[in-house]
Amino acid sequence: MEIILLLIYSFFVWLIFFKYKWLPWNFISQVIVISLPIFFLTALILFLNIVAPSSADVRVVNYVVQVVPRVAGRVIEVPVEANRPVKKGEVLFRIDPVPFQQELNALEAKLPEMEAKLDSAQAYQRELGEQLKSARSARESVASRLALAERRQKQTAELASTGAGSVFDREQAETEAASLRSELASATATVAQVEQKLSAQTRDGQLSEVAQAKAAIEQLRAQIAEASWQLEQTTVYAPADGSVINLQLRVGSYAANLPLTPVMTFVEQEQWVLAMYAQNELRYIEPGNEAEVALKVMPNRIIKCEVDSVVWASSTGQLPMGGTLPGQNVTQPVPPGKIAVRLRPVGADEHTFLAMGAQGQGAVYTERGTMIHIVRKVILRVGTKLDWLVLKLH
Repeated sequence: MEIILLLIYSFFVWLIFFKYKWLPWNFISQVIVISLPIFFLTALILFLNIVAPSSADVRVVNYVVQVVPRVAGRVIEVPVEANRPVKKGEVLFRIDPVPFQQELNALEAKLPEMEAKLDSAQAYQRELGEQLKSARSARESVASRLALAERRQKQTAELASTGAGSVFDREQAETEAASLRSELASATATVAQVEQKLSAQTRDGQLSEVAQAKAAIEQLRAQIAEASWQLEQTTVYAPADGSVINLQLRVGSYAANLPLTPVMTFVEQEQWVLAMYAQNELRYIEPGNEAEVALKVMPNRIIKCEVDSVVWASSTGQLPMGGTLPGQNVTQPVPPGKIAVRLRPVGADEHTFLAMGAQGQGAVYTERGTMIHIVRKVILRVGTKLDWLVLKLH
């Protein structure tokens, strides 16, 4: 663009000073003619860098998911192909489910046995409850009979002392009362024994045997749920629309569930277009501003975009964790803290395929200086036409 402006300017200089000779071509006019475009172009570019800042570092960034299986095992199927589109929910690979199915079957086989133990413990608790009721009833019956026998003993003793009753009746009443006292002691001991068995209860009134059986069943059911979940994890699905890059997983390989050893790399379709700017170029950039980018993989094409947001963060603002005080590394210069501006393709370019890692140039057109935005647009279009040139000597 600068060359075009200089050519136009040179044409008018030729007309004024040489063709029609409206002004004399002397030292003063020569100084003015040479210095005027220098000052004008310098002021124009400096102003453009504020109202329509450009970036020579535009890149396309995709989300990347490192696929790590949740369970380990031998791979029996890999239905996807490398660098081919994959829809969300499609199968990426399958791990041999036989060991996990066997584990699930073994755990499920234990469940009826554990439930039978629970039923037995609950029946034993009910039996103890009935025994307690029976023992208490027997104790109350003996206590009533003993009270009657003691009254009879007292009556026969009074009659025998006055001579109105026989000594035999008195002795018989005393013997019966003593026998009932013995029965009452035995019934009381039986009640205490049953109560002792029922004393080992939880807060909700269950025997420890019942509580233990229920806890064992709940633990077994949790193990069954875990085994069922592991069986489901033998099939790994695509987390989103995208593609698998550099697919090395093959049938027969062993897939380990270790975070540091992913079995494949899945590239999602969702993308960011990032334009890196110096920090003093961001003063007027706002979300919603018009933007354009030109990628080297698409020579002579302008992609219309819109500013989504400014990523107000830079790696130079992050302090590493450590035991030393933060300070400047004297052995290495501090890198420039550029700020990323996220762009979003719009209009006809909204669904345009952009290669992950594609680089190029771009510009953001702010709400200021709209009259000279055309200059930046021409510069950008001239630059993308130059991308047709492949500057190699072989």
